[in-house]
Amino acid sequence: MLKEFKEFALKGNIMDMAIGVIIGGAFQKIVTSLVNDIIMPAVAIFTGKVDFNDLIWTVGNSSIKYGAFITTIVDFLIIAFSIFIAIRTINKLNNKTKENMEKMAKNSKFMRNKKKVESVPEPTTKICPYCFSEINYKATKCPHCTSSLESKHDKPEQKEETTKATKTTRKKKTTITK
Repeated sequence: MLKEFKEFALKGNIMDMAIGVIIGGAFQKIVTSLVNDIIMPAVAIFTGKVDFNDLIWTVGNSSIKYGAFITTIVDFLIIAFSIFIAIRTINKLNNKTKENMEKMAKNSKFMRNKKKVESVPEPTTKICPYCFSEINYKATKCPHCTSSLESKHDKPEQKEETTKATKTTRKKKTTITK
């Protein structure tokens, strides 16, 4: 059981997440200091109060600490904006890298010599092998000559036997009419 826990705890994703949590905690301390030591004193110039944590609204025996709530909201907005800027920067770098890779691929001798393989669309019609009329590709019986056509499920051996038998029948019919 201890061995399984060790394997689980030392997986790459778990370690990455742990490092992210530690860095996030440190970043949160920096942002809290920024809010308490720089932003709130700057806001205090306009409002006349230095410490918003002391703002309390008392109703009966209860007190609502809306000043602490305002400080927490400012903390959150700064953290959210910082994460937004970081992710936007990473996305721009990824897009530039992708564009550069595409340019390199276009300029590469190896890629220039390769011809693009276009996919061939599935046919919608075929020619009846008996009357040579154009019919639907999925048809199993010709609407013009009423001949039975091979289906996709027929085996190649059955196809050859059916074709030989039909040719023999046609030759006999032709000889009789002549």
